[in-house]
Amino acid sequence: MNTPDQNSAVRHESTAFVSNAVERQQAPLLRYAARLLGGDIERARDVVQDTFVRLMAQPPEQLDGHVVEWLFTVCRNRALDVLRKDGRMKRFAEGQEERLAAPGPRPGRELERAETSEAVRQLIDRLPPNQQEVIRLKFQNGFSYREISRITELSVSNVGFLIHTAVSRLRREMAAAKE
Repeated sequence: MNTPDQNSAVRHESTAFVSNAVERQQAPLLRYAARLLGGDIERARDVVQDTFVRLMAQPPEQLDGHVVEWLFTVCRNRALDVLRKDGRMKRFAEGQEERLAAPGPRPGRELERAETSEAVRQLIDRLPPNQQEVIRLKFQNGFSYREISRITELSVSNVGFLIHTAVSRLRREMAAAKE
C-alpha cells in the first residue's frame, strides 16, 4: 500500500506527464482533428479535449515511448465516432489549414518557397481523403509507416502504397505545373 507521500508523488508525475503532452501535442492534434472533421474547429476542440481526458486515465508507464502515437490514434478514433454519429463526412474547407496553424510569427521565407508550399497544399487537398490523411501524418507529423498503420488501422503495406501513390501523383502534377 502506498503512503500519502508516495500517492502524492504518483499524482504529481501523472499531472506532469499529461501537462507535457498537452503542451507539445495540443496544436498538432487540433489541426489533425479539424481536418478529419471537415474544418469544424469547435468539434475538433471537443475531440482533442476528450483525447486528453482519456490520457489522464492512462498510467504513464503504459504509454512510455509511444504517447504521441497513442494520442493521434485516440483522437482519430474519437473524430471518426463523431463523424459516424453525424452520418456524414465533410471535405476540408480550402484555406482551413492556415487558420488552424499554431499562433506566433512565421519566419521569413522567400516568395518562391511560399508559392511552392501553397501549390503543394492545394495539390494535397485534391488527393483522395485516405491519401491526404497518410501524407499529412507522415510529412506534417513525422510518423513512421508502422505508426500510421496503427493510427489509421490500415496495413503497413497499404500505408506505403497510399503514400507512394500520393507522392508520385504530387510529383507528376508539380512537374506539369512547372512546364
